[in-house]
Order: sequence, then structure tokens, then C-alpha cells
Amino acid sequence: MEDQNTPSSDPLDETSPKDINTTPQVPENASEDFKNRIDLKPLQDSVGQIKEEIAKFIVGQNEMIELLIISILTNGHSLIEGVPGVAKTVTAKLLAKTMDVGFSRIQFTPDLMPSDILGTSIFNVKTNEFEYKKGPIFSNIVLIDEINRAPAKTQAALFEVMAERQITMDGERYDMALPFLVFATQNPIEQEGTYRLPEAQLDRFLFKIEVDYPSLEDEVQILMENHQRQDVMDLDTISAVLSSDAIKRYQALIKQIIVEDNLLNYIASIVTNTRNNANLYLGASPRASIAILNASKANAAINGRDFVTPDDIKRCSKAVLKHRLVLTPEREMEAFTVDKVVDQILETIEIPR
Repeated sequence: MEDQNTPSSDPLDETSPKDINTTPQVPENASEDFKNRIDLKPLQDSVGQIKEEIAKFIVGQNEMIELLIISILTNGHSLIEGVPGVAKTVTAKLLAKTMDVGFSRIQFTPDLMPSDILGTSIFNVKTNEFEYKKGPIFSNIVLIDEINRAPAKTQAALFEVMAERQITMDGERYDMALPFLVFATQNPIEQEGTYRLPEAQLDRFLFKIEVDYPSLEDEVQILMENHQRQDVMDLDTISAVLSSDAIKRYQALIKQIIVEDNLLNYIASIVTNTRNNANLYLGASPRASIAILNASKANAAINGRDFVTPDDIKRCSKAVLKHRLVLTPEREMEAFTVDKVVDQILETIEIPR
């Protein structure tokens, strides 16, 4: 293993921010003799500012907020699942407000058509030609509310744009402006009038983030803050922390986080185990392996480390795998859960030292 006290001679690539130098920095949660090879302090400061801005209106939900930040840093989409009223949509909107980028929200309904998302060609009588009118998907951060409300053909309209950051319309290709991220919400309780997302669509999400009810203490804090601001949420008080260029720079910086070979084997072992697990009908694809790798790098970076640890991998594995795995019918009848399977896999595989 490379000596962590020896600065690397590899400079930041051209996509990295010019103002980020490679002078070793000491993260706050590290020992005094530890020095990073990459300066992660600007990134950590930005993440801290984002959390402070969101905390103006959101109490708790730290896990959801951190995973959404990780998804931004890794350029990955996120599916947010939870019962109504747990601030799924509001948190996603607030997070978008902390970034000086384009934002659009699409409410999915059973009568929504693909053209309502992607846009359509309209005949211009002045030019005697068809003109393409872009839909709301052409933005940087797209919030899709209740994604499982729309039928399959409308959901399928997202396949290309989520995977390749482009759409094809009338034989023409239109690239999305970067960064491009989709945050989608869904309600796991009410199934009437909903359409289950197919596995191919779920696989395009980096994370599935499950949002639970707040604790008693958080609930009291929510009531107090709501009472103090008289039930008014002025989202204009949220300040933009990151620009589009800053997001791109931090995404490039995340790619430089160091991962030892034995940890790559650890990730591969976790994913391979899902394909041979007797409890699972469908295991995870190589896309899941890459997602765990990238998410682990981002988790390490926001915690002030320029290298990945097994804890980073374990922390991100559940959010990456839970929507990609399908239980066998027997296990479903026994009320077994995917979370339990992932926990068993992580307990079984030997942790690298």
C-alpha cells in the first residue's frame, strides 16, 4: 500500500479547478501526522455550506441529504422513496437552489406523454419548416415528482437521456447541458394508479434513497421552526453555493480519489455474491460495481480523505444495490427484504486490511 504521507507526483488533470492545489491538507477528523495528497478542503467547505442552507428549512434527514450530495459529485441520478410528507420533494428543490444551475420540475401523471417531457416538433408557418421545441427535461437538475405515476412509455422516454445525457428526436441528437441530474420521487404505499418502474429503468439510478419518518426530537424541532416562521417557506433566502463550473471541477476531483486494488476486489466480491445468492432472483450488474466505486470515492472526499476505505464501500453499497436486486418468490413470501440480504453479504465477505 502506498505511503499515505508521501505526496503524489501526479498533478490534477486539466478539468480540475485551478484554485485547487495539491498542497497536503489535514482533515479535521484525521490525526495530526496525516496529510492528504489532494486538497479537499474547498470541497468540504462547499458541502458544509450546502448543508447549512438546507438546514434553514429541513430538520434531520441527514442521510438523504448526504446521499444526494454524493450523487451530484458522482454525476449520478437518485430515486427518493418515502411516504407523503417527509420532505422528499422540498429537500430536492432546496438542494437544487444551492446550485447556480438550471432547474425544472415535472409532475408525472397517468396521462403524461413522452412529448410532454422531451418536447415536440411544431410546424412554423413563417419558415414552412418544422421546429423542435425543447421540453422541461432540458435543464441541469430535473426533479420528477411521483415517477411511478406515469405509464411505461413515458417512463421509457427517460432511458436515453438518463444513461447518455442526450435525446434523439426526428433523427437529430440533442446533448444535455452538463451537469445533468435527475432526482425522482415515489410513494411506496399507495399503489392505485401507479406503474412499477422496470428493472432497466431502476438500474439507471445511482441510489435508491429511502426516507423514513423523523424522530420525536426532530418532529418537535419541525413544529417549533414552522411556528416561528408562521408556516411560510421563503426559498429565496437559500443562497447558491456551487456554480456549474464548480460542480464539474469537483466531479473531476472525485475521480482522482485513490482506491487500492484489494478494495476493488472487495467491491467485485460484493456484487458477484449478489449473482450467486440463493435469496436473489436477480443480482447486480457491472453498472452497480462502478456505482459503488464512484460513490465510495465521493463519500471519502466529503469526509476529508483522498483514499477509499472499506467503510466507504459498506456505507454506499446498500443505497446502490437495494433497487437493483430482486428477491426470489419464496423469500418474498417469507417477508424477507433486500436490505437484509445486502447486510448478510457485507457480513459474509472478508473486509480487506
